[in-house]
Order: sequence, then C-alpha cells, then structure tokens
Amino acid sequence: MALASSDLKKAALDAGFDLAGVCPAIDPPHFEAYLEWVSQGIHAGMDWMARSQEARRTVRNLLPGCKSVLAVGLNYAQSLETERVDGAPKVAKYAWGRDYHKVVRKKLRHVARWLERTHPGVGCRACVDSAPILERDYAWLAGIGWYGKNSCLINTQRGSWFFIGLLLLDAEFEQDLPAVGGCGICSACIEACPTGALVLREGSPVAFVDSNRCISYLTIEHRGDFSEEQFAMLNGWAFGCDVCQDVCPFNKPRPHQPLRGAPTKEPDFALRPQNVSPDPSFLDSATKESFIATYGGSALMRAGLNRMKRNLGL
Repeated sequence: MALASSDLKKAALDAGFDLAGVCPAIDPPHFEAYLEWVSQGIHAGMDWMARSQEARRTVRNLLPGCKSVLAVGLNYAQSLETERVDGAPKVAKYAWGRDYHKVVRKKLRHVARWLERTHPGVGCRACVDSAPILERDYAWLAGIGWYGKNSCLINTQRGSWFFIGLLLLDAEFEQDLPAVGGCGICSACIEACPTGALVLREGSPVAFVDSNRCISYLTIEHRGDFSEEQFAMLNGWAFGCDVCQDVCPFNKPRPHQPLRGAPTKEPDFALRPQNVSPDPSFLDSATKESFIATYGGSALMRAGLNRMKRNLGL
C-alpha cells in the first residue's frame, strides 16, 4: 500500500520550497529524445551528457530499489524593479545570488531528516542538477510544470523561474498527476533567441536547444577560446542568458495569476550587485584570490576567473 504523500509534500514546503509533487520512479518518458539530442551533436562540448546515457536510463542506477520521486521547485525570480544597466555585462538571474545547488541541497536535507524521523527505514537520495538523471521529466510527472517550447519547465501559476530538486525514495508514495499545459501558438522564445539556438522539431511542441549556439552553454560550459563567430553571439552576456524566459508570457504578472514572476522569498537568492553586472575593470586585474573573495558561493564560480575574462573579451 502506498504511503501518504501529503505530509511529505508539506515537509518540502515547510523546508522553503514553493512547489512539491510525487511521481513513480518509472524510466524517463523523454529518454529517446535525449538520445536524439546527443546523436545530433548539439550537446556541443558537454561530453558527460553522452558518456552518461545508460546511467540516465533509470533512477535505480542512482538509488537501487527506487520506487518514488519527490520533485520540488524553488522560485528564484527577481524583482521587476531590478534592471540591468545598459551596456554593462549581463548575467542570468539564476546567478544573482547564492549558488542554487547549495540552497536546494540544504533544503532537501531538511526533508530527508523529516523522512528519517517519520518513516524510519525509508532510504532516499537527493539530486540537484549534477546527478545523471533527467530532472525535468520527473518534475513534469510530479506535476511541477510542463515543457515549454524553449525546453524550460513552466508552471502555469508561477512561470519558469524556478530551480528543480529531486529526492529519490525507495518506498512507494501516493502519486500526483503529470502537469498539463502548453504554449499554444506562442513562439516568442524561439523568435527572440538572438542566436537561433532553439530548434523546433517536426511533430514536437518542444524545441531542441542547440548548445553550439546557446549563449548559456558558450559562457558557462564551453572550454577554450572563442572563435570570432562565437564571441559575436554573446551579445553582452557574461554568464548565462535569460532571453527565452524574459519574453515568456507565463513569466509576466497577471491580475488573475499574481505568482507569475513574483520575486523569490529565499534570502539566499538576494541579489549581489557585483553578480548582476560584473565590473570588467575588476575582472581584468583580479587574482584568483580576489575573484573568490568577490564571487565565492555563487554560480559564477562555475565559469571561474579565466572564462569570465574570456566572456568579456579581456
């Protein structure tokens, strides 16, 4: 008999998450699409996405005996009153505060401790982006959000400004229904993408992201120097890119949908001015130590000093 999931989801909300749902630990429904994405070479230099194909086939590779998955969402939207300075280097909103991996993982540990107290003997494993698992599939199955044309997961009430975390469970919990929704005829994200990185596929409402042309990939994951063409694609972005989410109607506040685009209440995501618009003069003369002192604990550490300088043409 399945265990009740209402208290489990409440524990997640009490830990500070904004969304919570439970789904069965079935194989990811979009695994074949992931294989196709890799086979086309549009994962670019992210070789680990190709190496980990079999690992991503089933969550039981991460937690033997896994039967259920708790999916959570944590809002990171910033105030609409906060604007980037024209001409200044741009950073994606998700990196304006503390590194989300640390924040989401800490909250999942709170849920795991609750689980230990209330359901002794139930094993679990937290996954936050770095484990070989198709997170969005399980978040979709758990009702957290549906796939938008830009491949982001969109929650009809909240939009797409949220991080995903998963807690794998080796016990059967009551399941939620998959999220239902769609972009309809809207293609604002595809039209707005400055590099044409969103490629619609015949018969699919969701675009593939061509990482070779994606500003987020180029500024964060790409190793080595840029070609002239690659550098020209950046269009002033120093780390990540928000264009496809900025233009999404589901991220625009509406009188009947007040949570769309509503600023995060998470203190750790309070913006750090130096993250919103990095100072090129500081980066040009920065040492490894001064860079860490300024950006330590934030997502910008993923790029590091040398790649941040490269992104700004320094």
